[in-house]
Amino acid sequence: MSLQWRFVLLLWGAALLSWLLHAALVYWPLPQLLAWADAGAAPAPWGWQALLLTLGLMLPIGLLAASAALAPLKRLLRALEGAVLSYRDGDFSSAISADGGGELAELLRLHKQLGLALREQRQHLAQRELLLDSVVQNTPVALLLVDAGGRIAYANIAARQLLGQGRSLQTRMLDVLLAQAPAGLAEALHSGRDQLFTINEAGGAEEESFHVSQRQLSLQGLPHRLILLRRMTRELSRQEVASWKRVIRVISHELNNSLAPISSLAHSGAELARRGDLERIPGVFASIGERARHLHSFLAGYASFAKLPTPRLEPVEWAGFVDGLAAHCEFRLEGELPLAPARFDGAQVEQALINLIKNAHEAGSAKADEAGQVSLGIQAQGPDWRLTVADRGPGMSEAVLAQALLPFYSTKRSGTGLGLALAREIAEAHGGRIALANREGGGLQVSLWLPR
Repeated sequence: MSLQWRFVLLLWGAALLSWLLHAALVYWPLPQLLAWADAGAAPAPWGWQALLLTLGLMLPIGLLAASAALAPLKRLLRALEGAVLSYRDGDFSSAISADGGGELAELLRLHKQLGLALREQRQHLAQRELLLDSVVQNTPVALLLVDAGGRIAYANIAARQLLGQGRSLQTRMLDVLLAQAPAGLAEALHSGRDQLFTINEAGGAEEESFHVSQRQLSLQGLPHRLILLRRMTRELSRQEVASWKRVIRVISHELNNSLAPISSLAHSGAELARRGDLERIPGVFASIGERARHLHSFLAGYASFAKLPTPRLEPVEWAGFVDGLAAHCEFRLEGELPLAPARFDGAQVEQALINLIKNAHEAGSAKADEAGQVSLGIQAQGPDWRLTVADRGPGMSEAVLAQALLPFYSTKRSGTGLGLALAREIAEAHGGRIALANREGGGLQVSLWLPR
């Protein structure tokens, strides 16, 4: 029977019982019994006393009837409360049996389906967590999760081998571990930046290179720091060999381009001297000197890239810096200059921007009215300064964008491939980065980020 019909019958039963009690008090048999007990006196009429007595008798009877009618609902609510508490504690095995039909049976059927769905989802999540934990634990990348107090909340196998000689790092303080770690590792983790560093591991005869990535994240509403340490020695060795091969190819090509004419001119000069044609010999020597100066300039560019010193960070006012830059190259200032001063190596950043602006001018423009329009924008963006050099040239293809920042890569016949590479080296030495992107409407945009 449904709850609705139970309450309808309860109300009708209460009304009928109330009428019967009132009739028994007012009409029969109570008045006759009272008259008989009073020696045949006429029955006294009842008034409001009978009504109050009826209500007094119906109150406990109604409470008992309502309690009996609501007992199944109370049992169901207690069972549902226990099931919800079990769900809160992660136990989805609770089951509630349905007595009879109606709304309660439908509710219990839906509750049973909910329990089955939650159990299946928990099984799937458990399998995924097991798979994820297996992947994280066995990855060669060392992973550390550190809470706001500097205590290690999670460490995989690679991290335990790197910092704890294979022992558990859970609940240990990161600063205590770093105090016993190599200086390069401790310095890299304390910096809070993404960077490459080199250390000598315990018992290792050779240096090992690592790349560290550090990110802030919120876990269960609390701040944490995620640290990833990746071994880069083999990758860097492969890249180093590839870079040296490119260097050798470029230098060999340039040396051949200069030495072949010098050799030819020297032979011609000797032949002219043998024949006594002395008037043409100065021209031959001038050509040899020009090729020698070009070769010297080429080698000097490589030497300056290889000997880039450590940046000297000093306060820099943007107005004076931009005025000094304008004395070396032509550009259009985009927007207003920031009022807050910056802190970087002014000479190195100026050299990087000169290279970028020079490349922008050499790119030209696809539109005649925008020819030579190279813009420089400086703005604060989060924790960094963003310096943007933009042009309206043809831009770069995806393949060129992917390799443009590599040393010795150039699409120009006479290019050395060092301009963008030098700008990247300067940015990364400051703890920043550089990025290239094609502009809407044509052209290239080079963004240089420097820490504020």
